[in-house]
Amino acid sequence: MKKIAVCGKGGSGKSTVVALLAHGLADRGFRVLVVDADESNPGLYLMLGTRERPQPLLELVGGKRKVLEAFSNESGSPESVLTREQIATSDLPSGYVEEHDGIRLVCVGKILQSLEGCACPMGALSREFLHRLCLQDNEVAVIDTEAGIEHFGRGVETSVDAVIAVTEPSFDSIELAAKIGDLAAEMGLDGSCAILNKVASDELGSQLEHTLLDRGLKIIGVIGYEPELFQAALEGRPVNRERVKTDIGKILDKLL
Repeated sequence: MKKIAVCGKGGSGKSTVVALLAHGLADRGFRVLVVDADESNPGLYLMLGTRERPQPLLELVGGKRKVLEAFSNESGSPESVLTREQIATSDLPSGYVEEHDGIRLVCVGKILQSLEGCACPMGALSREFLHRLCLQDNEVAVIDTEAGIEHFGRGVETSVDAVIAVTEPSFDSIELAAKIGDLAAEMGLDGSCAILNKVASDELGSQLEHTLLDRGLKIIGVIGYEPELFQAALEGRPVNRERVKTDIGKILDKLL
């Protein structure tokens, strides 16, 4: 399993789960690349412990207005490392990759100001980058997608091997997770599954698991309600994975 897309409702803890999975994979000896494809969430790099957010890949194709032109093969289109048929992480220029604790991070782009237009070009760039991304042996990419399901419409998941729906205890989150499973199946992705997050009791976890199983979505693990994770997110500091290390270990056992 090479490319894993992590999806979910805004506020479900999607980015926190990405950071936890990345650290868990690195602890098991994998070379981990985290792809920040969420144009609105600013804090993933802090959760991973990197010094700063890497420069956005969007700049390598000349900005939002140049994305479609760069990948259209039109005469005169600017040449970019991102338009190569195959891209290795080592191909990216300095400053576009940040690394900490054996985890490398790239950022597709962020919405930084009002009236700059929709995020569709970032979705297109995410799709093309993941399609061209050539991972080495023992290398895994974990993709933090934008909240919701619009990225499925943009085809971001067309080149991934598995889709994980992060699900918190709420009606909206459950409904969205079920929809994510349906959309992944439509794309032919048999590896879609769910992680239950912020689960305060075994009884609640069991109820959520049965609800999602009835909707056709396999559960690969549960992360308990840990105030420390919320505190880390509030303060913008690396997540303390020790409190949920057992939970993440069980999830990775099933995922891998």
